[in-house]
Amino acid sequence: MLRSYYTIKFITIFVIENNKICSLLSGKVFGQSSKEFIMDNLNYGVIGNCRSAALISDKGSIDWCCLPDFDSPSVFAKLIDNDNGGYFSIIADDKYIITQKYIIWTNVLCTEFKSEQGTFEVIDFMPRYKLVENDYFAPAEIYRYIKHISGSPAFRVVYCPMFNYAREEVSNVIIDNYIRTFSRVKPTDCIYLYSSLNFDDILKSKEIAITKHQFLLLSYNQKLIDIDIKRVYLEFQRTKVYWLNWTNRSRKYKKYTEEINRSLLVLKVMSYQPTGAVLAALTTSIPETIGEVRNWDYRFCWLRDASMSIDTLLKMGHTNSARRFMVYLKGILKSKNDSFQTMYGIRGERELTETDLPHLAGYENSKPVRIGNAAFSQRQNDVFGYLLNVIYQYYKVFPGTLDEIEDIWEIVRNICRTITTHWEKPDKGIWEIRNEEKHFVFSKVMSWVAMDRATEIANILNKTYYAETWRSIANDIKEDVLKNGWKEDLQTFTQTYCNSDLDASLLLMAEYGFIAYDDLKYQKTVKAVENALLYNGLVYRYIIHDDFGKPTSSFTICTFWLIQALFRIGMKEDAKNIFENLLACGNHLGLFSEDIDFSTKRLLGNFPQAYSHLALINTATIFSEERVIPKFIKP
Repeated sequence: MLRSYYTIKFITIFVIENNKICSLLSGKVFGQSSKEFIMDNLNYGVIGNCRSAALISDKGSIDWCCLPDFDSPSVFAKLIDNDNGGYFSIIADDKYIITQKYIIWTNVLCTEFKSEQGTFEVIDFMPRYKLVENDYFAPAEIYRYIKHISGSPAFRVVYCPMFNYAREEVSNVIIDNYIRTFSRVKPTDCIYLYSSLNFDDILKSKEIAITKHQFLLLSYNQKLIDIDIKRVYLEFQRTKVYWLNWTNRSRKYKKYTEEINRSLLVLKVMSYQPTGAVLAALTTSIPETIGEVRNWDYRFCWLRDASMSIDTLLKMGHTNSARRFMVYLKGILKSKNDSFQTMYGIRGERELTETDLPHLAGYENSKPVRIGNAAFSQRQNDVFGYLLNVIYQYYKVFPGTLDEIEDIWEIVRNICRTITTHWEKPDKGIWEIRNEEKHFVFSKVMSWVAMDRATEIANILNKTYYAETWRSIANDIKEDVLKNGWKEDLQTFTQTYCNSDLDASLLLMAEYGFIAYDDLKYQKTVKAVENALLYNGLVYRYIIHDDFGKPTSSFTICTFWLIQALFRIGMKEDAKNIFENLLACGNHLGLFSEDIDFSTKRLLGNFPQAYSHLALINTATIFSEERVIPKFIKP
């Protein structure tokens, strides 16, 4: 029931109550049955501009968006509360056939509505393009360019923002050339909707027939320039060209071109332009298993995930992302005495307090919904291996100015001091076990990787003392792992020094150079992991009980790791078969989340997941030759 009533001369005010749009002047209620929006396989496309992002369903509904930044409170959160989260839909009747695709090699999404009455497309994008050197236009806004194709198609707009994770009711005010939506708790919190459509028709969700192009523009800020269809078209073309140019700079391969490019575009979208941070995923609290409690907020920068993403982008020819990540690293260490965390906020925040939002129902009623992440306080010794692996490439590929090189050298020394102190201690491991710390084999392996790469960096810089000291520590770590991590009776490396369980992370031992691919110990470990953890074409990360019981879904990146390992030890046909089956698990646009259900093959976990897409790229490239462009041809 409405709790307030406003009458203001020349201004119409609407409020949103219980996720339905209500006109205070007429008392009519306009809405859409929530059943029409249920997703079976995370069938969402993603748009973004390296500042924020939005998830758009295959029916054209914006069901997740945080403004102005990735980690801001949500404006639309239907994804994690189907009834109360808020959404922004363009809805046509059942006579329309709806299809969705990306404009090739871009992050511009096109949803087509086709019927005998007429056809139109909704082209969704967040503007991004270069203004001057290293200066980009990337405002916190979403364009919905409604492109008329034929006939007189009709649709309804359901505009239902809910601020601050749906904790704050909002009101809509029509003023001049926009709708101002503001929080009834904090009226200064507001967003603006510009459109060529009639505002009353939008807010009352009336059916609208079109015979020409139209637009909707949702902006976090009030626009200081006139917005018309010509301006919208200009922003569309500028953004499209930006993405085409960015993709064109990637290394080219003869096979899996579309899959590689789409994954690269996903990784780029999750790079936060202002600081160089890289997000693990764009969402919070999509469960690893429906109805269970493994629901986390991934809108932060894990040094592990980010380093692996940057490593992949570097291999594919995108060095600027790596440069910006180095700036981010320098920013999170304010002094030489600062300790490292496993993860940070996208601006370098250290406190990422985890809290629950009990008022939200959760994705398919999977509670709790969490914001923040308590893993920031954990010790995870493997993190430093990925980080120094990327820093080593930085020194090899594009050493910067002398002061920059010296700044990064201080980070290297800081990391090495940390490893020297902690490598012999137990930790939480790559999977962030929340209770007991253990001597995880892979944490030791990545500690070796860190000292090995630090040694190589010292050699590049002619720092002989450090190179000799760090090589000695690396040798001690390797000896310790070979002694305690290898179980002679089982003929395999195991998850920890003190148990006999298998862990998918062991598949990476050779990938990072700790052991050779043709070493019998590695080959036996790969086969042991395959036998223990491969189920129904997908891989468990481990099968022992942890803080929350036994994992019941496949961690997507682990299947990619197995594919790579099988390929490297000569089982190429088996690897190819698993890879092809795994690719078929992606959603309708080829996007992947964190997890996959073993039985139904539906996507689960936060989405899209950087881990999954970087692994897809690395795996696809081993099955395809690089397509070399002749040097006399400028790409």
